[in-house]
Amino acid sequence: MKKYRKQPYDVANIRRLLEPGPVVLVSSAWQGRTNIMTMGWHMMIGFTPALFGCYIDESNHSYDMVVSSGECVINLPTADLLEQVIGIGNCSGANTDKFSLFGLTALPGEEVAAPLIAECYASFECRLADAKPNPNHPLFVWEVVRAHVATTPRLPKTLHYRGDGEFMVSGREIATLERYPNQRR
Repeated sequence: MKKYRKQPYDVANIRRLLEPGPVVLVSSAWQGRTNIMTMGWHMMIGFTPALFGCYIDESNHSYDMVVSSGECVINLPTADLLEQVIGIGNCSGANTDKFSLFGLTALPGEEVAAPLIAECYASFECRLADAKPNPNHPLFVWEVVRAHVATTPRLPKTLHYRGDGEFMVSGREIATLERYPNQRR
């Protein structure tokens, strides 16, 4: 078993090592307009019902749309959408139709008015379950009310943001608990 030699590390940068999940594209709709935002900071906080937590800053155009509608779709892009993910994250939807600009297809949701993104591996329709103020950012808790997931590949190559403009890709299985029968579940 390998031992690692460690050195002091700036605690302000540990997020680059502990990023909890893949980058997602949050689509929203309000009063006939749609928007997409790139999000790298989120977490699953419940399983039954499925609850998804995230921070959306008040300065983001999507903030007013999701607060007003109480809905969104969490879309899971794969690595082949890297350019779109970065572009969406670097422009405002206030005066831009991001679906058109980035060549993405909006599909109607079954439970919410916010659109699904056809080019994403998965799309999770959400309704706002709770929004709590925090000294730094408002925490949104979304209940996933409908899930749409591609049948293949089983392990998509998803993007993970490490901060400072750096991304990495996951999607390779290295072990399953079935291979280790003595491990607790």
